[in-house]
Amino acid sequence: MDKTASGLGHLRIVLSDKAYIGPGRADLLEGIAATGSISAAGKAMGMSYKRAWSLVQALNEGFGRPLVETARGGAGQGGAQLTGLGHEVLARYRAMQVATETAIAADVAALRAAISDISE
Repeated sequence: MDKTASGLGHLRIVLSDKAYIGPGRADLLEGIAATGSISAAGKAMGMSYKRAWSLVQALNEGFGRPLVETARGGAGQGGAQLTGLGHEVLARYRAMQVATETAIAADVAALRAAISDISE
């Protein structure tokens, strides 16, 4: 799904004052799942380790249970992985993005057509 073209890159689901997920947090979770590293996931997104770690802490605290578990270690050790809840939150968020895109597709197309008419 092209998040930029659909505008869904900005879908933010607020569950409570502390628990929410949006595109950045979902992308970070996806990066951690793919790389096994908070640092690598953050770097791939152009953010510092400190920022990535802060988002992981906010996710874990906001949901009241860890979405990401970490293990300390030196070279070749340590790392991070999504918990079962982390995988569920990420999968449900991505499903909501798809459902939203499907639900609004006709309206988005109509608005894009209106923009084309105006610019001509």
